Amino acid sequence: MILLQLFYEFFKTGLFSIGGGMATIPFLQHMGEETGWFTNQDLTTMIAVSESTPGPLGVNMATYVGYETAGVPGALLATLGVITPGIIIILVIASFLSKFRNNRSVEAVFSGLRPASTALIVSAGITVAISVFFVSSDLSPDSFPAVKWPAVALTAAAFVLMQWTPLKKLHPIAFIAAAAVIGIIFQF
Repeated sequence: MILLQLFYEFFKTGLFSIGGGMATIPFLQHMGEETGWFTNQDLTTMIAVSESTPGPLGVNMATYVGYETAGVPGALLATLGVITPGIIIILVIASFLSKFRNNRSVEAVFSGLRPASTALIVSAGITVAISVFFVSSDLSPDSFPAVKWPAVALTAAAFVLMQWTPLKKLHPIAFIAAAAVIGIIFQF
């Protein structure tokens, strides 16, 4: 039963997360709250790991959650669940695209989808920022959350360094690797 639920949950995520990997994050957040498979803190860790490994974010996250929940069969079915809607949609679109390429209705649909996927990505970014910069145990309605100052300092330093001309030529992997080493050394 858990395998079917994994496939179904990730199929829904793959079907409705228009805009790519970051657009899957709100769906994953909701999934974690509903199923209990992972917490928001786990989600933040999964995003960091998925972003620093090869492959699409949504697929990496599905594989990870599936594996943690039900082992290798869970990883396979969750991954299959998240990619199946995209495959179906691409096949359908490809078969009709040449006929409707310049159709005003099609253009109108895409004009509506762009802001919606942008909003999903911004929402995901805010959610990730909150979990990275604030101590989650202190997020109660009656208290002001404690700030994780080392994370703020590392973010500010990385931003400043990325603006410095000699470092602009570095590949983003260099910044990810440096941040990983700093996180290991200082145990953020």
